Amino acid sequence: MLCNTVKEGVECTLMGKAGCASQNGTCYTIIEKCEGCQKVSEFPSGRYCGVFPNPPAKWRMGICTMASHVKAETKKTDVHVNPMKSSKRSSGKK
Repeated sequence: MLCNTVKEGVECTLMGKAGCASQNGTCYTIIEKCEGCQKVSEFPSGRYCGVFPNPPAKWRMGICTMASHVKAETKKTDVHVNPMKSSKRSSGKK
């Protein structure tokens, strides 16, 4: 259904016959951490996320799962290889 609250005329999955199903019946504007994301849309009433109605809640526990401008850091750990086992494995494959 089309949104009739803050993103007027935009297709919204939260809109129903009784109105907006989002918390407090409206979407929240983006926060500073959302700046640069490709999913942010500009409307006359402000800038809103195109995926989540409450962007601050998505950032509360860490990085937003849909953030296109943030890369998740992976920890690279050094793996200890036992040289004896390694030589046995390579000699067994002939």
